[in-house]
Amino acid sequence: MTQRDEGATPGVGGLVEESLSDLWRVVNRLSAAAPLPARYRVSIFGSARLRPEHPVSLQVREVARLLAAAGCDIVTGGGPGLMQAANEGAAQGDPEDRITSYGLTVTLPHEERPNAFVEQLHHHATFFSRLHHFVQLSSAYVVFPGGIGTLLELMLVWQLLQVGHLPHHPLVLVGSEHWRGLKEWMGSTLVGHAPPLCNAADLELPHLVDTPAEAVGIVLAAHERWRAQQGGG
Repeated sequence: MTQRDEGATPGVGGLVEESLSDLWRVVNRLSAAAPLPARYRVSIFGSARLRPEHPVSLQVREVARLLAAAGCDIVTGGGPGLMQAANEGAAQGDPEDRITSYGLTVTLPHEERPNAFVEQLHHHATFFSRLHHFVQLSSAYVVFPGGIGTLLELMLVWQLLQVGHLPHHPLVLVGSEHWRGLKEWMGSTLVGHAPPLCNAADLELPHLVDTPAEAVGIVLAAHERWRAQQGGG
């Protein structure tokens, strides 16, 4: 690696790289100095491919409806499928317009319009900034069945819990039949490795449930602790 002379002018690529490095230093400083959130927000992750009549879509709408009725903001990826179901459920649970229903969309090759139930839209050009925004906004995460994108979101939150970067942020996996195989694979392949590649306790960080009521109960218990920390407001 060649050290650049102090007075040399970097090329376009170098300027972009330096600017991005400066930007992330600012983001890191702001994240470290961030106060407690003024709102309790719950990110709901899941497949964009499931239709509104699918049984899991009905579960998502019910979870979002109950959380919104309890005063929790709802955060999704803003797209179709289970994201739309969550934003729709938030609208159903908030007839007095007390909460905000967020959509964090991202640029895709075959991009669809944000779903009609998003109230506050944030568009991202990259998955990197979008994932950071999910983490920065949210105090809890509920994950329904999904594909690679859902796994990406799940694993980021799981890893941040593992290293203690998200204390008191519940991570709830809904649908034990869908998620049990992942935990079993991690147990046999990661914990069972010699030496272990993660601790057995790491696999217990997410709550694995089957019903909307169980998921809502876990999140609302954390919500109550957050309210007490805020002074009951």
